[in-house]
Amino acid sequence: MSIEENLILELKSVEDVADIHKAQLLTYIKLAKIKVGLLSNFNVKLLKNGIERFML
Repeated sequence: MSIEENLILELKSVEDVADIHKAQLLTYIKLAKIKVGLLSNFNVKLLKNGIERFML
């Protein structure tokens, strides 16, 4: 299996990650039948602070 079959990566560049962004990623995860998703917000000083992991 490749990484494309195991992970969904949602990229954003927003002031604050809203609940709708999280819901959007969870919907993608459910529809694709994938267990893990990452929500990355590039509008932060440290990139590690802008990454959230979601699992079903």
